[in-house]
Amino acid sequence: MAEVKTPDDTDGVQIDMISAQRMEGLTSMEKIRMILDGVREGNIVILEEGLTPDEESRLIEVTMTEISPDEFNGIEIESYPQSDDDGGSFLGRLMGKDSTPKKLTVIGPADQIETLHKDETLISALVSRN
Repeated sequence: MAEVKTPDDTDGVQIDMISAQRMEGLTSMEKIRMILDGVREGNIVILEEGLTPDEESRLIEVTMTEISPDEFNGIEIESYPQSDDDGGSFLGRLMGKDSTPKKLTVIGPADQIETLHKDETLISALVSRN
C-alpha cells in the first residue's frame, strides 16, 4: 500500500479507501496481505469492489492464523451483497460457487469497529480509538 504521510500529533482513525482499479492486477493473496497489513496498523479499509466469496473466506482463514492476544485481535468485516440482477446465477450463489465480488466491503480491527446496522443500502459502524 502506498505510504501516506500524516502529522505525528493526529489523534484519529485512518481510513484507507481502495479503488477497484488498484485491486485489479493483484492476486488474491496480495489483496489479503494489503488488507491485513492496513488493519494490523489500526486502519479501517474500505474496498470499492469487495472480495469474491473465496477471497473473503481466505482472508478470514489467514486472519485466524495471525491472531495473538497481545498484538492482533482479528478483523470485523461487512460487505454489501450482490443484488440479484448484478450477475451470477441463482444456483451458483445457492451452491456457494459464485465468484462474483461483493459490492463494497468495510474491514477493520475487531477491537475498534463494531457494526451497528447493516442492510442492502447501508453499513453503519461505530469506530473507536484505542
